[in-house]
Amino acid sequence: MKNMKVRRLLDPIDRTSEILFGIIMAVTIVGTISLASPEGQQARAATRAALGCNLAWGLVDAVMYLLRIVTERTHNRVVASQIALADSETGFNLVRDSLPGYVAAISGPEEIAGMRHRLLALDLKRHPLLRTEDFAAAVGIFLLVVIATFPVALPFLVTQDIHVALTSSRCVAVAMLFAVGATLGRYAGVGRPAFTGALMAILGVILIMIVMALGG
Repeated sequence: MKNMKVRRLLDPIDRTSEILFGIIMAVTIVGTISLASPEGQQARAATRAALGCNLAWGLVDAVMYLLRIVTERTHNRVVASQIALADSETGFNLVRDSLPGYVAAISGPEEIAGMRHRLLALDLKRHPLLRTEDFAAAVGIFLLVVIATFPVALPFLVTQDIHVALTSSRCVAVAMLFAVGATLGRYAGVGRPAFTGALMAILGVILIMIVMALGG
């Protein structure tokens, strides 16, 4: 059970999305603020703006994650109540219709009937809508978005040369995007994780350019 909770908290796809968002937000905010700030104040302004932005959005993202969990589980409870009150045929159809398409495709009548019987035996009210691992996952989301800020903002704390800092910051962002893509490639079982890393880096650069072009 403990391993299942850890895997959920560190789910590569969801967590990678948070890191990707944090990197893109940080690099666009850092670049914009550093160029618009008065001479000598770029490092402080860029770091403060990027950290403040990702702190705010990390909090929003964590709260939205918890809201999504509550909504999904409330919906599941309503469907379970409908199944419990329905006759056998209607309950069977409700179970089948509530399954993801790929699960329904490989589930025969016996499996679906078994799901219905096990569902009828559950006391769903004993299970809270939010559990300890859900809050842990929300904290993880918040931290991932925030932590992605620091490597991107670090060059502005190391050098006062705004152009060197900007170039270094963007290189760090590309390297982080490559690492994120390679991690996804390994999770997906791709034979060449470096290839997915390169694709993620290219995609990230394109997204950053689009965000900056739109005024982000």
